[in-house]
Amino acid sequence: MKGVVVLILILFTSYFLNAQNFGLGASAMYNFQTESFGVGARANFFPNSTISFVPQFTYYPGWGEINEYMIGMAIEYKIIRGNRFNYYLLVHGAYNSWLNYDVSALKDAQPTNWNLEGGVGVATNTCLRPFLEYRYNIKFMETHLRLGLLYIFGCNNSKSGRSGGGICPAYQ
Repeated sequence: MKGVVVLILILFTSYFLNAQNFGLGASAMYNFQTESFGVGARANFFPNSTISFVPQFTYYPGWGEINEYMIGMAIEYKIIRGNRFNYYLLVHGAYNSWLNYDVSALKDAQPTNWNLEGGVGVATNTCLRPFLEYRYNIKFMETHLRLGLLYIFGCNNSKSGRSGGGICPAYQ
């Protein structure tokens, strides 16, 4: 299963690499209930200016109570497209491998789970795109915050022709 996910990501990456509808990014996360820190990686596919498909990998290395990883897909729906910022709603489903489930106080804790999250986010319209997301996991009733950076490939939005910090023309 992991090999299939990697193969799909490689194929999508090679297809979209030079287009302004593909980006790669990383994030840092904090889970408020478990007081755990994690890291994440994502790809963004923008088929249009309103919807984004976002395959993601996240890992909580055990710096808090939780040691787990997740592989999933989010769908982002932009509700406000501004001159500098986009505000969006998101839904995220994921496979969850809980590596230290055996030390959990939860009844019936399992090593493999599914996650379903809903949330809100904000991101800039630049080629190098900072983002902030707040999410709620309905299965484990947890909230977490993600702060990250996304780079849009093929984005050329400066007058000099170089990739830069101006507004990316594909999303205006």
